Amino acid sequence: MKKKGSIGKAGKIVLIVLLAIIVLLFGGGFAYYSSILNSPQPQIDGNLRAKGLNGSVEVIRDANGIPHIYAKNMHDLFFAQGYAQAQDRWWQMEFFRKTCGGRIEELTGKKAGLVNTDIYLRSLGLYDVCKKAYDLYTPDQRAPLDAFAEGVNAYISGRSPDQLSVNYSILGLTGVKFKVEHWTAMDTLAFGKLMAWDLGLSRDLEITRTKLYSLLGAEMAEKWLVPAWPIGQKPTTLLDDDIQALEKSAPPVTPATSATSSQPLTVTAGQTYEDASIGLKQLIGEQAGAGSNSWVATGSMTQSGKALMANDPHLGIQQPSIWYEVDLHCIDDGSGQPFDEAGFTFATFPGVVAGHNSYIAWGETNVYPDVNDQYIIKVNPDNPLQYEWNGKWRDMTVREEKISFGDGKPAVNIKVRLTHLGPITNDNKYDSKTGEPGGYNNKDPLALHWTALEPSRIALAILALGKARNWDDFRSALKDWDVPSQSIIYADTKGNIGYQMPGKVPIRPQNYAGQVPAPGWTSEYEWKGYIPYDLMPRTYNPSRNFIVAANQEVAPPDYYEFLNQQLGPDVNANFGSKYNKWVYGYRSQRIYELIKQLAPNTVATYQSIQSDNKYLPADELLPYLAKLKFDDADVSDARDWLLKWDRFCSVDSPQTALYAEFWMKLNNNIFQNKMGDAAKADGVDREMWAVNLLLQNPSDPWWDDPATKDIKETRDDVLIRSFKEGYAATVTALGKDRGQWKWGSLHKATPVSNPLGASGIGLIESLVNCGPVPAGGNSECVDSNEWYASNGNFSIRLIPSMRIIVDMSDLSKGVSMNSTGQSGHPGNPWYGDMLIPWSKVQYHPMLWTRQQVEAGMAHKLNLNP
Repeated sequence: MKKKGSIGKAGKIVLIVLLAIIVLLFGGGFAYYSSILNSPQPQIDGNLRAKGLNGSVEVIRDANGIPHIYAKNMHDLFFAQGYAQAQDRWWQMEFFRKTCGGRIEELTGKKAGLVNTDIYLRSLGLYDVCKKAYDLYTPDQRAPLDAFAEGVNAYISGRSPDQLSVNYSILGLTGVKFKVEHWTAMDTLAFGKLMAWDLGLSRDLEITRTKLYSLLGAEMAEKWLVPAWPIGQKPTTLLDDDIQALEKSAPPVTPATSATSSQPLTVTAGQTYEDASIGLKQLIGEQAGAGSNSWVATGSMTQSGKALMANDPHLGIQQPSIWYEVDLHCIDDGSGQPFDEAGFTFATFPGVVAGHNSYIAWGETNVYPDVNDQYIIKVNPDNPLQYEWNGKWRDMTVREEKISFGDGKPAVNIKVRLTHLGPITNDNKYDSKTGEPGGYNNKDPLALHWTALEPSRIALAILALGKARNWDDFRSALKDWDVPSQSIIYADTKGNIGYQMPGKVPIRPQNYAGQVPAPGWTSEYEWKGYIPYDLMPRTYNPSRNFIVAANQEVAPPDYYEFLNQQLGPDVNANFGSKYNKWVYGYRSQRIYELIKQLAPNTVATYQSIQSDNKYLPADELLPYLAKLKFDDADVSDARDWLLKWDRFCSVDSPQTALYAEFWMKLNNNIFQNKMGDAAKADGVDREMWAVNLLLQNPSDPWWDDPATKDIKETRDDVLIRSFKEGYAATVTALGKDRGQWKWGSLHKATPVSNPLGASGIGLIESLVNCGPVPAGGNSECVDSNEWYASNGNFSIRLIPSMRIIVDMSDLSKGVSMNSTGQSGHPGNPWYGDMLIPWSKVQYHPMLWTRQQVEAGMAHKLNLNP
């Protein structure tokens, strides 16, 4: 799974903040400074009354600040979880819900660069969808969500904003006024939608494809957009044996049918669209190359013969971490059975998203099916609230939205047009010069059809996993895991392992692949339903005794042939490599190698796999570099020295620094100099595999430099130029002495707190941000600390946001590590205490038994009715 970057330039806080802080600090304001840091720190010892509890609850915190919660009934358990998470992460919860609701500027005040972001989010209407979902839940299904919200509200009620977060105190100096609203179940559900955007829609290439087709032509553009996935060269998640087993167990289904045979779509030259979501991408971070690692092994592949599970989701770096570690215990889950669960959740969610209970363990990685399409709407020229559908005018509905600003600036009012295909998302573009939204866009309106704009049940799936006791329970729980689709691995105490891909994946008409905006005036390109759950990729106890899911292609071609045979000749159910958003398999290849090499595996060998930083893409590129001749002796010597590199990206590696500078220049000289502003070439897995394919064709048009009109460059020309530039850049950055070069001098992690951590004001940023810390790893190492060539530096943008290893032979031996710390309060000892251990790929024990918890107890809070 994946998450958030910085707010960027759009979120800069006005200069008055800096002036006010300087006056306060140097005018005898140290007491104020201490006060704003200390006021939000929660009470974690003694006794507190919490209105709404049915009985007493113990919240025991260990030396890492992780709460171990003991309750007598499930209502009180989730109530106390909400209370503890609000104690530690209230501002994060507040910022997330305001983002989900398109209300960011209620926290920051009006910012010209954020107005369009709020408009886009309001256009999506996420809270309306969540309310529909909540209304469909039964009272029993709502109960955990409501209990969690009650706990959150028990903590925040009666506390002023300054007592809840230092962010309110500092932002208040800009004139922003705050009203802290109660938490609701819809706030929890809406965050699931934001994660769906981050893990799926943020990577959508439909708009980019139209621009690149116009700029470069379809053939050339596709070599960068979707280079052919390395089927047969790198392992897919499911192998041929798994597909054969799935085919035997598949139930009969009624084939989907298409009313008409759609015509293949092409992009007309010059036909381009603007991406209305670009502001949101800047806010929560680009996710190019985003992914995760997960694997599970058993039998002969483990020392105990029982199952071992590992998971480390790669998400956008942020402060605090998107993850919150928690341990939950209840003497009765409502059926007379005890409930015990430990692992990682989101601050906004009850239960555990990735972790284990007493019987099973589970972990997730992103799986990237294309679950959204843009539709071109034909508006009635005589009525902007009608659109053409199958030769007739059809009425739109309109939703009015009022965007308010915390600094009292006049509100912006918009009208969102809704079609049956989804909302029109490129209306109301804000003009910072006039201070007004542009109203209806009848020139090239686009409607967004997205699975997340339908009522979702993923929260129910997460809660059901906590009660699952076996493979059948696990699969039953995942029937409700609809959006975002994930690869989910399974292990149990009996030694069984498995994999299931859940989620709503559209079935499209036969000749429609969802790669470009489609005509929205005919049912010819309308979805025909979703792939049935029992036909989705899965495997249980494969003969190889291990499963690796690291965002690679989920299945070999035989699966998609089987799927389309099952669903009928008139539809396209292929969401595989031909239409992929998959990562290109470097990490899965390396994990495969190591699992087999280190068998029989233990917790210790899994730790060495998670910390592995061998860089496989270099094996594809360096042989071509070895054949080149340079006219500069220093450059030639540096190349020869680089060829001796062991390909490991340790923090102290000097060769990694040189290779990274070379790779950045090569990426720019092949891709970015031709794409301009149409797209960003980030130098991640897509570019790695695309370059590998281009290396085999030295005269491909991608090698030619458009800036030299009279010269046609070839592969070797560009390699020579890029290495020279990369060597010069390394010398400039690190000096002439290669003995002083270190990868960690360039490659650093700085978790940024939104929005203050991106204010551009050093004093404030130093208060709320952590780091920088040097880190090893690289994009597409197993230890995948990812940087983007398009940023022009090696600052880490996506990270293994947490790490967990669960030993099903003895759950008390589990280990984990978050990326920053449990607390979201600057000044708290648990605010950033895990950053350095995380950067070194170290772990702490996951306390599980009551005996372990009491032995590791650092604080104890009793919550009483």
